[in-house]
Formats: sequence, C-alpha cells, structure tokens
Amino acid sequence: MSQTTIFKSVRCTGIGLHSGKQVELVLRPAAEDTGILFSLRNGTGSTFLTPAPSLVVETSLATVLGDGRETVATVEHLLAAVNGMGIDNIHIEVSGKELPIMDGSAASFVYLLKQAGVRKLNKPRRFMAVKKAFEFEQDGKYIKARPHDGLRIDYTIEFAHPLIGRQTMELEITPDNFATEIAKARTFGFLKEVDYLHANGLALGGSLDNAVVLDEYNILNAEGLRFQDEFVRHKILDFVGDIATFGAPIHGHFEVFASGHALNNAFLRHLDENREIYLEEKVMAQPMVGEEASVEGVQPAPAMA
Repeated sequence: MSQTTIFKSVRCTGIGLHSGKQVELVLRPAAEDTGILFSLRNGTGSTFLTPAPSLVVETSLATVLGDGRETVATVEHLLAAVNGMGIDNIHIEVSGKELPIMDGSAASFVYLLKQAGVRKLNKPRRFMAVKKAFEFEQDGKYIKARPHDGLRIDYTIEFAHPLIGRQTMELEITPDNFATEIAKARTFGFLKEVDYLHANGLALGGSLDNAVVLDEYNILNAEGLRFQDEFVRHKILDFVGDIATFGAPIHGHFEVFASGHALNNAFLRHLDENREIYLEEKVMAQPMVGEEASVEGVQPAPAMA
C-alpha cells in the first residue's frame, strides 16, 4: 500500500468550541514522509508542529498540542478524520488557537478530505504495529493492546445516566466504515457541566448545534441522536484522533474501557517510551509508479462554511 496525501487544498471557517471565535482552517497536500504537519499562523509568521505524545499539553476539555511557544486545541476530530480516512501526509494550516468545532463530529472534516480527493504517492506506507500484548490501566479504566493486521477498536463506556448507561461497540476501522459509522457521532456533555464551563469563561462556542447535551433525564437537542449508541461511537472517534498524535499510523487491536483524552495520551506516552518492547515498524509493499485514487464526498454538515 502506498502513502497518501490529498489532491488539492481545501479550506473552511468555523467557530472554536472554547474561544467562541472564528477560525480558518486550510488543508494542503504534503510530500512523502511528511506525516501530519500543523502550521499555526499567529499574525507575525507560522509555527510548525508535528504531533507526538509528548506534545500533548492539555487533555481536560480537548486534546491540545503545544511546543512551549504556540498551542492548538481541539485537534482530535480532524485528526480522527485524517487517521480514519487513511491520510498519511497532510499540511494543516490553522489561523487561531484551536480548530473549528463544526457540528461536534468529524463529518465536516471527512467531507473536506473527500472534496480534496485522496492521492496515492510513489513511496510505500510505513506504520507501527503492536507486536506484544499489554494492558495500560489507571483508576479502573484501561486500554488493552494486542497484535492485529489493521486497526480494530472494541470500546466500552459506562455513564450513570438513563440514556447512556453501558454501551459497547466493536469495529475494524477502514475509510468506508469510519465515514459511515463513526465520523457523524457528535461530542456530548451534561447540562450542569456546560453551565459551569460557561460561567468560567470556557466552551464559549458550545451550543446545541455542535454537541449533544443531556440534562438529568433527557437529551436537549430537538433532533435527538444520530445513532442510538452515538455516545460510544464518539468515544471511538476521539480514540482514533488521539492515537494519530503518535506521529505514525498504528496497527493493533485495542480494547478500551471508559477512557478519555487523558488516559489516551498517558497510554500513548507509555507506548512511545517502550516502543522497542511493544512496537515494530513495518513497510508496505512498494507501490506502482503513478498509482492514484480518489474518493467521493459525503454530505456536508450544517456547520460547514
């Protein structure tokens, strides 16, 4: 399998979830072996940042990347789309301190990537494969990893809410089923938490247009859920995005229980620090010169600008 990038540049604007400010995002093609490259435009120039577990500087409200000078927040949904759609090399240009929240899912980003088209490059794909099973656990929450040809996620969540409870989903992640089964699942939160965040100047861009919000008994969104188990699907989305901060595609079978951004990053740091024990680098077969592919788009989300 060849490395991939996108055919052409695409852009969008939207509201940042936490700042409430307008953000512009441009996705550009990148050469072989570039990986995921962020360009953070700050008015006087650009800071370049390549994701790595050690560069995740905040996980309480979203996954935030930083290098000690600049930060960019809420990267997990776009990274989920990039990872889930099998994009190896991409230049992500951001004007603002966070990515636009769009409709709270990855659907708009999948739409952008499909509008750009996927192009195969003339160099084989490299990835990190789990070679030894292990478990990472904190406070009863855990991530178990074992060898697998591809990316498989078995995810279980448990919330003391009558509309959530315990939900489990098992899925082999491919571009097709990521786009149809995972990308449209929205972030969710509880009304009492939203009220607290707003009172403290946080989540200023959050609304029922970009999140599923629950009170003690009901969902406040008039349109309801997109999937009966939308909550666990969104947690899978977040996991796919968070593991993209490793810096290379990862193949393995991951069994996840009650994880979130903090545990995901702690797991990735442990994996990175012990990569010689748990991981091996693999290279796909050499592609044919000139090999190309494109994919069709999904419907744009309402928040698309």
